[in-house]
Amino acid sequence: MSSSSAPAPPSSPAAPSGSATRSPWRSLRYRSMRWWSVANFVSNAGTWMQLTVQNLLVLQITGSAAATGLSMSVQAAPALLISVFGGAAVDRWPRRLTAAVSQALLGTVAFVTAVMVALDRLDLTTLMVLAAVTGVIATVDGPACSLLGNDLVPREDVPSAIGVGALVHQAGRLTGAALAGVTVGFLGTAAAYAANGLSFLFVAAVIPFLRPARGAAAQTRTAREDGPPDTMSVRAGLAFFVRRPRLLALAGVTGVSAVFGRNYQLTLAVLVTGPLAGGAGSFGTVSTVLAAGGIVGAVLGARLRRPSVRVVGALAAAGGLLQVVAGMSPSLAVLLVMVLPMAVVESVSDTAGTAVLQTDPPAHLRGRVLGVWGSIGTVWGLGGPPALGLLMEMAGARGALIAGGLIIAGTIGAGHLLRERGTTAPRVSPVANLETAA
Repeated sequence: MSSSSAPAPPSSPAAPSGSATRSPWRSLRYRSMRWWSVANFVSNAGTWMQLTVQNLLVLQITGSAAATGLSMSVQAAPALLISVFGGAAVDRWPRRLTAAVSQALLGTVAFVTAVMVALDRLDLTTLMVLAAVTGVIATVDGPACSLLGNDLVPREDVPSAIGVGALVHQAGRLTGAALAGVTVGFLGTAAAYAANGLSFLFVAAVIPFLRPARGAAAQTRTAREDGPPDTMSVRAGLAFFVRRPRLLALAGVTGVSAVFGRNYQLTLAVLVTGPLAGGAGSFGTVSTVLAAGGIVGAVLGARLRRPSVRVVGALAAAGGLLQVVAGMSPSLAVLLVMVLPMAVVESVSDTAGTAVLQTDPPAHLRGRVLGVWGSIGTVWGLGGPPALGLLMEMAGARGALIAGGLIIAGTIGAGHLLRERGTTAPRVSPVANLETAA
């Protein structure tokens, strides 16, 4: 259906109360959320088509694996440096317009790349420039699209929206990777970039027909218009983040998990092909189980009603302990048994953490908080694999899994005990102090 003839999705009635509201699919009762999920599936499929062939394209142009890694770093660098400014733009400008424009710009970059590949005019310098431009646009597009999706459902259904989004992402990833080989085989590499460009334009065309849940857009607009001028500054977003214990705790839990766990494509690959004496086929089986666990976890996470940092921490600690057991697996069969709950716990924790991150700040600060988070996440993404690789060099695959899991569980457990001790410590009032002194 073309976007020009599509009817505008009306606001859906309020969600019914009762057990039905725990359904992981409850966010799909809202017509705008259904449209948004379809658009995201198309966009994710296009993106993964492009990502599947992009590294091969860089290798084809340069013949250098180092250049391939550099292109990925160039695209990630803007998130490290200017994500908070992208988040400020999302808070300052109308959300639907911001998301539509950023999607259109990303589509334009994909089309330009497709044309240059087709004409054989794409060199390393141009490729790096296009990667950097994509990274800059993504600092605005990421928080804009995330918050726009949340605006389409009531607050209590945000975990469902995030869980559905995770499922859509996985489905789009599998579809895009499968279509990439067919597309390149019959139409060439440029066709994958062109398809990705069309997917971005499809999302941009759908956005005008989306209708926020009752009160969501009004709340954001009122906060933007009526708040003091300094509340719209980048500094206000940074100050809110560092003064919010919940967000700092969430950052700590996610950080220690990202550095010492989660990179299972690295640690489990070495474990399977090394101590367990498996091959590429065995690791493929492990990867399939990880993907299946991620899907199950996304469904379970979507059932959450009121996620909290405590839930995220408990799940992350449980994942660390499961990782310890996985590191001691004597055979591939035992490892497969452990991998499934590891992936499920990680996926539910991710859904809960994302829901806290996107609902805890006041509406007029959410873009900047996501911008701060984008910068922090980029640090983990760039620094985690090298740190884990160094640990594997020192302790081996088993040692890295066991030590990493113990560090995760121990750090989170220690943080919980310190917090409990701080909240239960007796507080002596000033009056009591005076009486004691007298």
